[in-house]
Amino acid sequence: MGEWVWPAYVGVLGGVLLFGVFMVPIVAIQYRMYGRFTWRRFLGAAGLSVYGVALVAYTLLPLPDPTLLKCGPGGSTFQPVPFQFLDDIQRETSGLGITGTLTSRATLQVVFNVVLFIPWGVIARRYLSWNIAVSTLTGGIVSGLIEATQFTGLWGIYDCAYRLADVDDLITNTLGALIGAVIAPLVLWFMPQRRDLRAARGQSRPVTVRRRWLGMIIDYVALVFLGFGFVVVYSVGLLAIGADLPAADDTFSLVLMHLVPGFLVFYLPALVGSGASLGQRAVWLQPYWPATRRRALLRTSATGGLYVVLSFLGDLMPATAFGPLTGLLLLAAFVAVPLTKSRGLSGVLTGAQMVDSREIERRRVAGLVPGPAWRSQTTTAAE
Repeated sequence: MGEWVWPAYVGVLGGVLLFGVFMVPIVAIQYRMYGRFTWRRFLGAAGLSVYGVALVAYTLLPLPDPTLLKCGPGGSTFQPVPFQFLDDIQRETSGLGITGTLTSRATLQVVFNVVLFIPWGVIARRYLSWNIAVSTLTGGIVSGLIEATQFTGLWGIYDCAYRLADVDDLITNTLGALIGAVIAPLVLWFMPQRRDLRAARGQSRPVTVRRRWLGMIIDYVALVFLGFGFVVVYSVGLLAIGADLPAADDTFSLVLMHLVPGFLVFYLPALVGSGASLGQRAVWLQPYWPATRRRALLRTSATGGLYVVLSFLGDLMPATAFGPLTGLLLLAAFVAVPLTKSRGLSGVLTGAQMVDSREIERRRVAGLVPGPAWRSQTTTAAE
């Protein structure tokens, strides 16, 4: 049974790591889609991550050593006969009693193939809000892709199939997805439905400290992800032309790591639309006060822009005080939010008020706020 247990550990560990990497983007997407955060769907996303990794582990791992893979006669291939598993069970359990038949490897293999895709049907029906037909069909499609991956030797990486591709697996997996879709309302009865959440998407909500912090975290995660992505693309480009990888203190790499993402995350939003940062837009926040774009840029420079510059100088000159100053600025930004009733450092210095962007739109439509003379001041993650 060990071969059926270890993929579960891989699924839990890998799923948690995968969820950890994408946790902040998941929260941001949830806020944009539903207008608020919901713990039950957040935990549902964690469960989806664990199941996805476990499904890969059970169906495609472990990968064999290419030198030990047996191709040709006697090697792994394709079993095209539907319901061949019935003959396999009858042959392998001949002479056994009911208990022996039910616990035989041939029987357990069929049961496991059904059980493996029951979570797919449950998740698709109740978490993704698909109907029974779509939930079942997508389960069959995923099962078919898995069998094709096995049959093609991981799409040509191996010289032949490294596992037996079996049409019965497709049948039993699809049956599992159907069962899961049918019982989904009973299993995930507590899961909020997407249509219900979307119906209340436009409802304005109070500006809380946690919501402000979340917007700041999204900004900084975007800053890190963009910087890392730009440096990776730059490094791959150097390798493609036969050049050496950049040194750790390469100025151009540091520009790509800090200044370019800083412009995209902090300065560009100050010039577009409401002036709210990427993270604030994700959580439906925007600063509101009578200001000009010039003052918006100055305010950005005093908060998020200052953080970007200090980070850049800290990496460019590691032996200086820029690194500690960056940490102190970040700490001050987070601490200032609860101390200033969610206004933040820049809000206190400039008189800006953080509001729910949906409330601004509602008031504008109702004619309750001043017109274009009022400009939305930018707020960055470092307020």
